[in-house]
Amino acid sequence: MLTSAAMGARAGGSLSYRPIILLCIICFCSGMLFTSRLWVLLEANRYARQSVESEDDKIMAHGLFGDSGMLTHDLLKKHQALSSVFHTEPDWDSLSVRLKGNVSSRTISLQQHVASGENKKIFMVIGINTAFSSRKRRDSVRQTWMPTGEKLKQLEMEKGIVIRFVIGQGSTPNGILNRAIEAEESQHHDFLRLEHVEGYHELSAKTKIFFATALLIWDAEFYVKVDDDVHVNLAALGSTLSKHRKKPRVYIGCMKSGPVLAQKDVKYYEPEHWKFGGQNNRYFKHATGQLYAISRELAIYILKNLDILHKYANEDVSLGSWLIGLSIEQIDDRRMCCSTVECEAKLQGGSACVASFDRTCSGICNSVERLKIVHKRCSEGEDALHKVTF
Repeated sequence: MLTSAAMGARAGGSLSYRPIILLCIICFCSGMLFTSRLWVLLEANRYARQSVESEDDKIMAHGLFGDSGMLTHDLLKKHQALSSVFHTEPDWDSLSVRLKGNVSSRTISLQQHVASGENKKIFMVIGINTAFSSRKRRDSVRQTWMPTGEKLKQLEMEKGIVIRFVIGQGSTPNGILNRAIEAEESQHHDFLRLEHVEGYHELSAKTKIFFATALLIWDAEFYVKVDDDVHVNLAALGSTLSKHRKKPRVYIGCMKSGPVLAQKDVKYYEPEHWKFGGQNNRYFKHATGQLYAISRELAIYILKNLDILHKYANEDVSLGSWLIGLSIEQIDDRRMCCSTVECEAKLQGGSACVASFDRTCSGICNSVERLKIVHKRCSEGEDALHKVTF
């Protein structure tokens, strides 16, 4: 039997545990509440970060091709591979955009070959800048230096040379201008359509959209822009570019530095003339716009910075401005700007011109009528392209 003293002590000990148990319960509940709130905050922060990243992706996609533009899955995979050059790994799977614009069935087919890796490595993509009103010019090009039909396809497969007339959209969707190009495309299959509203004052925008679009479709070593009133010797062009194929960043053309025109009533008026200095100022060295070429890495640079590249009034100046601050090799090749008078003599001397035009007209004057004449006098001949290897 317990004594009264022992019972008192036991009762006192029992009472001392109650505050401890109550304190433990309070601490446990407080911990649960704090942990729960912490997870809510972490989840909210993660969701916000994902939302920002998603918005960044949308902004990047919008910057490439606009609100309603979307890149195909195949082109996204190609763009992802190109991004490695810039040491960036964005989450391309989160992009839900595809390249806008009407592309021909042949272009879609070629895109599929690019994605599957079944196509031949492309040496160069030549984009012939043209307009809705230039059907006769295009026909004159097809009848002279540009192969057509099966020969055009053969050129792509055997030499890795892609040639397309580059044109955007009319101001009226499904209007008569667009329908006329679609009909011409169904006949010749030699267009690259851009999501770009055609206009003389939009040539700078057209140029960078061309390079970006061509890069995503064709994995080429070089990308070339030429006007539709210029005569081109393809073998000479290929031989010239092949000399520089081991150089990663090259910009090739006839380099010039013309005056910056501040008078509003002149053809090549530069609204931003003040950026180039005072009176009698001149542009920096840049390739004349009739024909120039850039290497793959420079095309990648244009694609990656498409949204922030400034557009000056003249597209050749714009391209020069995009590249002037980069570590590149600028190559001045005078065979890319022969006159139609000297091209015959150069051919007879064993050095065929790459491009020929009249400087007074910034192209061949009356090219629809005269391109055949220039071709007859200055062409290197059809066999030249078959004999040369790149």
